Amino acid sequence: MNRYIAFQKIVELGSFSKAAEYLGYTQSAMSQMIASLENELSIKLLNRFRTGTTLTIEGAELYPYIERTISQYIAVQEKAKEIRGLETGIIRIGTFSSISVHWLPNLLKQFQQLYPKVEFVIHQGDYSSIQEWIKTGLVDFGFVSPKAVRGVEITPLKKGAMLAILPENHVLAQKEVVDLEELAQEPFILVEEGHYSEPMEAFKAIGKKPNVKYTIHDDYAIMTMVEAGLGVSILAELILHRTNYKIVLRPTNPPVNRTIAIGYKDKASLPIASKYFISYLRQHIDELP
Repeated sequence: MNRYIAFQKIVELGSFSKAAEYLGYTQSAMSQMIASLENELSIKLLNRFRTGTTLTIEGAELYPYIERTISQYIAVQEKAKEIRGLETGIIRIGTFSSISVHWLPNLLKQFQQLYPKVEFVIHQGDYSSIQEWIKTGLVDFGFVSPKAVRGVEITPLKKGAMLAILPENHVLAQKEVVDLEELAQEPFILVEEGHYSEPMEAFKAIGKKPNVKYTIHDDYAIMTMVEAGLGVSILAELILHRTNYKIVLRPTNPPVNRTIAIGYKDKASLPIASKYFISYLRQHIDELP
């Protein structure tokens, strides 16, 4: 059935690479699945061009039947889900503060409208602790940076900017864009994210070492300290939504970005409730800040 689903998604998106990214496969795996399906049916289903992918004449004739097959398969899965008791499942998530504050509340509320008896257990930490929770099974899955974890499976979700955080009266606050080289000379307040830090990697890339005066685990404490004039920092744009601190936010040169992904030990062995929540999250990812 995975081959049919892969085929349908390629047709929908017009691209092997886009379909592979959406479904969490490699392009090679997608190609192998389609080749296997074409061999089984003895029919060429897709035309591949540099500009995209289209159905062959034979593929177009078969496509409605494949869609119906997938629809019936989903109906079977939904019934099996009820039998297995998704309605009473427990979802254990490892996360960090920006996701806890700006993603999870609405996601949990909407998901529980569909499955009101599902329970959530939320563990908040940093990249290092979340990675360990995934490996030990304390959480089913966790929000991570792909570059920060090893030994777990990854599904990328969304990219976001990180911004320089400055006191209102700071000389660099007058600039539209702040050079990392200039930030490196200021007292720096580093958010503790475990063994990996996007800002520190950005400084390293330009051959600079920031003047780190404080290392703190809490983003909001950092904003308070910047407001008090104790230093400057770089935080994810996501955490800066709906704040009223007297601070100035500026993009950096070069830009600092982070990728948010889901990490898990083994996709196939995820609890059914977590699989459905991850699927729901991916369906609504474009609605999230």
